Amino acid sequence: MKKTVIVTGASSGLGFAIAKAYLARGYNVVGNARSLDRLQTAAAQLGHPDNFLLVAGDIAAPATAKALFEQAVARFGKVDILVNNAGIFIAKAAVDYSEADTDAIVATNLKGFLFPAQEAVRHMAAHGGGHIVNITASLGVTPAKATALLPVLVKGGLNMATRALALEVADKNIKVNAVAPGIISTPMHGKDAATQEFLKGLVPTKRMGSAEDIADAVLYLTDSTFISGHVLTVDDGAAAGNW
Repeated sequence: MKKTVIVTGASSGLGFAIAKAYLARGYNVVGNARSLDRLQTAAAQLGHPDNFLLVAGDIAAPATAKALFEQAVARFGKVDILVNNAGIFIAKAAVDYSEADTDAIVATNLKGFLFPAQEAVRHMAAHGGGHIVNITASLGVTPAKATALLPVLVKGGLNMATRALALEVADKNIKVNAVAPGIISTPMHGKDAATQEFLKGLVPTKRMGSAEDIADAVLYLTDSTFISGHVLTVDDGAAAGNW
């Protein structure tokens, strides 16, 4: 039986690259995004594969997480991997964050991890195990001088939650890991030359990574049978220390 993976935030950026990588392996992929139109556009870019199931909905809602697993099981039988990729990044000075900013980050980055992870643990515990991979942030491992307090707060918490959940579900043969990206070239950064140069300056090697670098890291973790509770930084050394 083909393995099945759920990828949240699958319509663009890192999620799209992760979904594409699993599809290239012949896996069944259940892609989630808030907008069905964006998922359909992604499916068209991938050639409308029959094993790419689209499930739209707000990942902050418990009902969406439940629907992802219910529809995955109805279509493919069971779920082997959950990639909690959906996330937003709001960069502001600490004193400038609003209540709306806080609510948005907590909804997508925190609730969008918790509710799918709960469904995954319930499902995987009943089916012999599986993998959960959380996409967090290198800044949540080693903060730098950056205007990103809220993302650091939540992503840093998710790095620790990854370790805590790995221990909690170890006896259920569920591996829980995280990939912590550094500066990755994605559409959200735009093409402004000044912005691109600023972002490159946040990396020791003065270059940005690709979405495929993150997808490769996710595949590595879900291929492993003896890695759990690990946060894998993919940032070209940015989290290694002062530089």
